[in-house]
Amino acid sequence: MQTSSDRHEYPAHWEADVVLRDGGTARVRPITVDDAERLVSFYEQVSDESKYYRFFAPYPRLSAKDVHRFTHHDFVDRVGLAATIGGEFIATVRYDRIGAGGTPATAPADEAEVAFLVQDAHQGRGVASALLEHIAAVARERGIRRFAAEVLPANNKMIKVFMDAGYTQKRSFEDGVVRLEFDLEPTDRSLAVQYAREHRAEARSVQRLLQPGSVAVVGAGRTPGGVGRSILGNIRDAGYTGRLYAVNRAFPEEQKELDGVTACRSVRDIDGPVDLAVVTVPAEHVPDVVTECGEHGVQGLVVITAGYADSGPEGRERQRALVRHARTYGMRIIGPNAFGIINTSPDVRLNASLAPEMPRPGRIGLFAQSGAIGIALLSRLHRRGGGVTGVTGVSTFVSSGNRADVSGNDVLQYWYDDPRTDVALMYLESIGNPRKFTRLARRTAAAKPLVVVQGARHGGVAPQGHAVRATRLPHATVSALLRQAGVIRVDTITDLVDAGLLLARQPLPAGPRVAILGNSESLGLLTYDACLSEGLRPQPPLDLTTAASADDFHAALARALADDTCDAVVVTAIPTVGEGAAGDAALAEALRSAAAAVPTKPVLVVHVELGGLAEALSAATSTAPQGAPGTAPPPASSTPDGTGAAAVSRAAPDRAAASAPSAGARAAADPGPQAGPGTEPPGGAGHHRPPRSGHRRPARPGHLRRSGFGPRLPRHPGHRPPRRSAIRRGVPGRPVAVRRPGPRTEPTSSPAYPAAERAVRASGRPSPTRSGGARPPTPAGCRSTRTSTRRAPPSR
Repeated sequence: MQTSSDRHEYPAHWEADVVLRDGGTARVRPITVDDAERLVSFYEQVSDESKYYRFFAPYPRLSAKDVHRFTHHDFVDRVGLAATIGGEFIATVRYDRIGAGGTPATAPADEAEVAFLVQDAHQGRGVASALLEHIAAVARERGIRRFAAEVLPANNKMIKVFMDAGYTQKRSFEDGVVRLEFDLEPTDRSLAVQYAREHRAEARSVQRLLQPGSVAVVGAGRTPGGVGRSILGNIRDAGYTGRLYAVNRAFPEEQKELDGVTACRSVRDIDGPVDLAVVTVPAEHVPDVVTECGEHGVQGLVVITAGYADSGPEGRERQRALVRHARTYGMRIIGPNAFGIINTSPDVRLNASLAPEMPRPGRIGLFAQSGAIGIALLSRLHRRGGGVTGVTGVSTFVSSGNRADVSGNDVLQYWYDDPRTDVALMYLESIGNPRKFTRLARRTAAAKPLVVVQGARHGGVAPQGHAVRATRLPHATVSALLRQAGVIRVDTITDLVDAGLLLARQPLPAGPRVAILGNSESLGLLTYDACLSEGLRPQPPLDLTTAASADDFHAALARALADDTCDAVVVTAIPTVGEGAAGDAALAEALRSAAAAVPTKPVLVVHVELGGLAEALSAATSTAPQGAPGTAPPPASSTPDGTGAAAVSRAAPDRAAASAPSAGARAAADPGPQAGPGTEPPGGAGHHRPPRSGHRRPARPGHLRRSGFGPRLPRHPGHRPPRRSAIRRGVPGRPVAVRRPGPRTEPTSSPAYPAAERAVRASGRPSPTRSGGARPPTPAGCRSTRTSTRRAPPSR
């Protein structure tokens, strides 16, 4: 062992887990004298060509002197790091501090020579790029400001690693060797490269979990019932397209099937690769299962088992050991204590969860830290998304449970590139890394709507099972961060579903002006008041009376949609006595046909749930062609006790002006990179990212999209789309921000859906009546005198 005089104290804080380009993981840690045998074994597995590139000469084996040199470090002037999987080296990097003449030196010399060696089997996975980021951070910590590297001209892979790092570089060619020198001070481009590498790796790691080619359910019981047997049945009944296996040590050796699924006593007994293992065994048996999965090459785990951090301090330590154990084999974990995952893609059809039914396929991505909230979200979307619009459903669903490893940040990275997800809905109980979440949310919200419900807002305590520490930022600061990132923040899961349905199936309203019509005057007035509370500009409700027929609704809706002073329409409907299902079907068809005539404006239906209107709307829209030019999406529906105002307000842009963001929010927000590979395309947060291949069909010549999710609008000669202001309303007395679209590489504060979120919905704002807005009408048949707020003059 090295003595204290030979080295500084072991820098444990340099240890880190990294996600590689293909979605696998590796452990990066300092090399010590205990790694001599690992180093020799690693070197023996490197090809002769790679050895030649490293030492510029044939070098078949390491001498004892070499092994001593490469394992004895002082962690200041000589540092070596290794990337490990399963405890074995897959790559190494080291630096040696040098002086002006290239000879070994000590501080204050601020230059070091750096060299890499990667096993051939792991080249192309981004290992060297990850090691360069870590060794550069270590060098900066030790006072080194510049790296030098000598590379053979034929070693194109290593030259590319250095050139793509984004640092300020100087390149020269001497004596048949390429010499690269680069400063280690982070630049906008180097940060952008790091963020791009992080994005690709984390998105790929989630993709491997959600799109497995084979799944093993470990712990599937021999008798019906139980968690494992239920999940096995859910996967089978959903029509999973890959290979499925049931694993249980208690199976008799002669048993080969369980419910028509191949049965095995151990993961090791499976003939073929396994991409995903769903673990349902008791907590004390999970470590053995992880070992079996790691040795068999399983890529990821969904741990349904509870009894970890959710059970107290001992369980928390078990949870940490579980993550360390899985990462030694390069596996990622969803859970423990997870509800499961779902992917409705027809190419996958995976329901590896406790949900008994597969959700309808759709364009909404769901993430929930709580299993109970996940159940509620799936239930509401199943009932409302399918029952009302007929086509709106779920693309992917992830319940992270204790989120010991995979978190909402990872899922955001996946959704950003997922062509099947148009809207992202998240229920968060804690935000372990607000800076990173804000950076990722800002980028995601610039491409597709991101709606968030934050639980435990006022208690300040994260659920016991969560592995990350709860943020110490006040709730008001977190809300400001979310607003500036472009996140649509709502208060309840009902609002979450409302906003999701509107954003997934309706065009965005062009402004805050709302027309209200229906056959209930009282319901219309409630909707009017709700619109005012949400900061919208409603027109006086149009009462069609309870005698209104389906034709009356059709005519009224057609007039409202044709009105240039209207940006959105809310239809309120109560059941008509005596007409039953036939009347509901006629009304649903009348509303759908009227909305189809003007596909550029959203229509929301608020119905009293006493008839079959919801089912009728579904039937009326399920046969309509979806996505065809000139056709309207089906009218969205609010909950029976809702008004639709909140959903509209979260999508309607505002037109007011404001000044600058609060200093606290600016200080807490992560600015992110400004340029370089992997950054967002030009255009502020008010712009949408151009459609990716396979995501949306490109607009035809002569057409433009109102947004990335709305229908096309005809473009007349000389027409230019309006520049919309992104408006924020802050806490009264604090400055607020306006951001207009501009040529920025990454949005900084303006959301993609400008006035979708309001911290204070009505406080501190003048009454619409006093500012010239329409005064709400008094219901017919009510005789009243308007109350005056003026004090009566004193009697004389």
